[in-house]
Amino acid sequence: MPMKQIFNIEDIEKKILLILRILHESPEPVGARIIARRMQDHGVTLSERGVRYHLKMMDDRGLTRLIGRHDGRAITEQGIEEIGNARVRDKIGFAISRIEILAYRTSLDLDRRQGLIPVNISFFPKKVFKKALEMMKPAFSAGIHVSELVGCADEGARLGELAVPAGYVGFATVCSIVVNGILLKNGIPMDSRFGGILQVKDGKPLRFVELIHYSGSSLDPSEVFIQGRMTSVRQAAEKGDGKILSNFREIPVPALKLVDKLITDLRNAGIGGVLAIGEVGEPICQIPVDMNRVGMILYGGLNPVACARETGIEVENRAMSTVMEYQELQNFWELCKKQ
Repeated sequence: MPMKQIFNIEDIEKKILLILRILHESPEPVGARIIARRMQDHGVTLSERGVRYHLKMMDDRGLTRLIGRHDGRAITEQGIEEIGNARVRDKIGFAISRIEILAYRTSLDLDRRQGLIPVNISFFPKKVFKKALEMMKPAFSAGIHVSELVGCADEGARLGELAVPAGYVGFATVCSIVVNGILLKNGIPMDSRFGGILQVKDGKPLRFVELIHYSGSSLDPSEVFIQGRMTSVRQAAEKGDGKILSNFREIPVPALKLVDKLITDLRNAGIGGVLAIGEVGEPICQIPVDMNRVGMILYGGLNPVACARETGIEVENRAMSTVMEYQELQNFWELCKKQ
């Protein structure tokens, strides 16, 4: 009986931690129904009533607070601190689980040009957004991106499941996980190894100089690298030499022919992102590859945002955060004309 009690306590704590993360990722209060739905996306089934029970406990502990007359909740400073102090084993692998979930949620039909695709969301203060677009142009011009398709929303509106907070403009970039999703829907398993900083020389990929393994991280590598000002995307775009955000994947050899076709279909739909594909079992950019597998390097979807951040522009990023309908996106250059 005592062992069962311990197990239940651990299970409750894990659910509380997931709820806290969901609230932390939302710029506005979230109700039990939406929380239950987002928990389901993470593979955790909890009824709306069950979520309310957990939220009451969290209110009592000072981790959350009720907003308004309805059951919308917001995370408190104590709740944010609780996430930071969470058990390491609960945090490890959170990044890889987000990749797998977004890949599964990808439903883009490449023939009909409709369906959901994964995106990164960036929040820019209103007063700097026009300048931010200008500062992103070198990355888009040089092709250092996943796609020229972007999303844009003013305060109070939504990009996918995220609401844009007051005083900000939301900007969505296509996430490289779209490649995972398309391959998954065609029966091709893709091993997402790590996100890193790729050194580019003479416009060609040379080697990874920094990397963070998804399976051992609770954070998205791109967010870490941008926050740490470790990129030089603008330099790479304008001079061909610099450090950009990239992701490393592996695919099985028998799938190569179909992968080539799908990459072409993606490109025809305005989505690229594939920087390089290696040889069977051979290292690529100095990264060893398993036998009967091929290494693949993808551009990080946040490279244009990193290009703007390098000039000192303030931005808050939510990488690998949600999915959007393909048809809701617009061309970056058309967006620039409207500003």
